[in-house]
Amino acid sequence: MATRHEIKCIKKTNRQSAHDRIEKIGGKNPDGQSWQIAQEEAIAGIEDGRWSFYVNRGGSPIDVIVATSALGNKYIKTRNDGEQPNNLLSLPECL
Repeated sequence: MATRHEIKCIKKTNRQSAHDRIEKIGGKNPDGQSWQIAQEEAIAGIEDGRWSFYVNRGGSPIDVIVATSALGNKYIKTRNDGEQPNNLLSLPECL
């Protein structure tokens, strides 16, 4: 069973493509400890059923899913985003 984690921040790259902009995601464990993982690790964890992620928008959880760009590259986005992962890109930068 996948453990569920809220994404509270992201670390961006300097790339212009929305699919390549997220380098890392981060949040807090129930004990208050901060965590950060690479987007590739998050994708692997979602695909193998280890983790599920969400963002909180207006008090509602929005699931994070793995998507594939037109060029065949995998990236993460929230379920209700179109092709651009805007909900994730609008999160604050991880420290």
